[in-house]
Amino acid sequence: QVHLVESGGGSVHAGGSLRLSCAASGYTYNNYYMGWFRQVPGKEREGIAAISTRTRSTWYADSVKGRFTISTDNAKNTLYLQLNSLKPEDTAMYYCAATDLRVISTLRPSYYNYWGQGTQVTVSS
Repeated sequence: QVHLVESGGGSVHAGGSLRLSCAASGYTYNNYYMGWFRQVPGKEREGIAAISTRTRSTWYADSVKGRFTISTDNAKNTLYLQLNSLKPEDTAMYYCAATDLRVISTLRPSYYNYWGQGTQVTVSS
């Protein structure tokens, strides 16, 4: 099993920045992809960024492209999301996820096996 714990969320003004972290523990060797997702009440979970832990290829949702950056420190088993130029519409619970599937649609939540509990990001106007 893989255990994921997010941290780094908080409340910021529009235009501000945050860096989210996701610490992974357990058997992480087969975490081929990791990603960040967000969800607001009443809406489906949205994939916003993903990364291949092997090749470090990245994928971003159009809504965050150019503003958010996903990265990993494999030696530390940690996933990061740098959020810049934050907008009120970025307000959501942010979740990290990992999958042991080898071929996936990287921004689709259903392809991920393991999930953290989430960290809240609130952006005020």
